[in-house]
Amino acid sequence: MTKGFGMKKLMFALAVAICSVASAEMKFGTVDLMLLVRNHPDYERNKTFLSDKDKDGQKKLAAMKKEGDDLQAEGRKLAEQFRNPMLSDKAKAPLEKQLMEIQQSLMKIEQNYRAEALRIRQELQEDEGRLLKATTDDLRKRIAKFATDNGYDMIFDKNAAPYSRESLEVTDALLKDMGVEPGKAKGRDESK
Repeated sequence: MTKGFGMKKLMFALAVAICSVASAEMKFGTVDLMLLVRNHPDYERNKTFLSDKDKDGQKKLAAMKKEGDDLQAEGRKLAEQFRNPMLSDKAKAPLEKQLMEIQQSLMKIEQNYRAEALRIRQELQEDEGRLLKATTDDLRKRIAKFATDNGYDMIFDKNAAPYSRESLEVTDALLKDMGVEPGKAKGRDESK
């Protein structure tokens, strides 16, 4: 039993030594991907596009709501007329029919409003995902080129690692590559 335990210790020590030698030959770096995303050349344009699209959607929903509100006001007026005790049953019949039509129209407007709100939200999420993917794909290419040009074997997102040495950080170099002065990078304070 102690002989097996000694062999396990020897194997562990050998594995640690191999990892140490392998890592000594490799060059690692870390980047703050979120900081790079916030400072990507397309970030502000994408943000404006999404904001404008959201505003357009909200305008469309507001118009639908106004249509419903106007119809409700019309329905309230008809309901007041319908409750008039001086009105004959014959005069109430067309009012009742109009009230039923308004109620059906209101239900249809509400259904359309909900469907449109859902469509707008889904479309915005899809656009946001598509734009973020394009940005991260571009950043991956930039990081790969930087790594190749500077002899790095691996570059990790520093936010995914519980700990990394500050000396491994290459975010500033990539910001410069994108034409951004590192000290003026948007979101710099948030990333620390």
